Amino acid sequence: MIELREVSRIFHVGGQEVRAMDRISLAIQPGEYLSIMGPSGSGKSTLLNTLGLLDTPDSGAYLLQGQDVTSLNDAQLAAVRSRTIGFIFQFFHLIPRLTAQQNIELPLLLAGVSRRERTGRSTPLIEAFGLSDRSNHRPDELSGGQRQRVAIARAVINKPAVLLADEPTGNLDRHSGADIIELLEGLNQGGLTLVVVTHDPEVGERARRQIRVVDGRIAADVRRA
Repeated sequence: MIELREVSRIFHVGGQEVRAMDRISLAIQPGEYLSIMGPSGSGKSTLLNTLGLLDTPDSGAYLLQGQDVTSLNDAQLAAVRSRTIGFIFQFFHLIPRLTAQQNIELPLLLAGVSRRERTGRSTPLIEAFGLSDRSNHRPDELSGGQRQRVAIARAVINKPAVLLADEPTGNLDRHSGADIIELLEGLNQGGLTLVVVTHDPEVGERARRQIRVVDGRIAADVRRA
């Protein structure tokens, strides 16, 4: 489903060359559950942004569902991203003035989907994610765990093929974080490809495949039996 071939991303900082990704090759199969770990500045966020089509490699090739997306323009990348990839972030990135349901429906609204269809697609997610009694509340009226549930529902409402989670438990207490990981794992068990970037070894070690990035390279790629 995902294949990186000798992909590099180079930044120039203060006259120095920083190889955030250094000839990384990686293949991810449909339905896989993998974590990406590594120290700060190792390149794991750059790798995630590249997988999510938010950053463009300087060299190498990226194939997504068999399509070479390396040379697509911004509009083409946005189109592929919107129909293929869902994102979850540490700080939720919800719209403060919108209710939980409106935040969940936002990708559909931006795509011009009718109000009736938006409601028909968001309501089952709201119920499945335990948000039925919070759907009309705004983000500042929700707990951290509830806000992350809203963010996850928003990320999957377009039925993406892959879900990219950047430190999804980093802003949550341990109990809420465990609930969120179980929710993500349930989505993966339903067939969704799940990639989690995390500093937390307990979270990372739950994945069936664990990748460690050091100095822009894959230092380890371990599959759990």
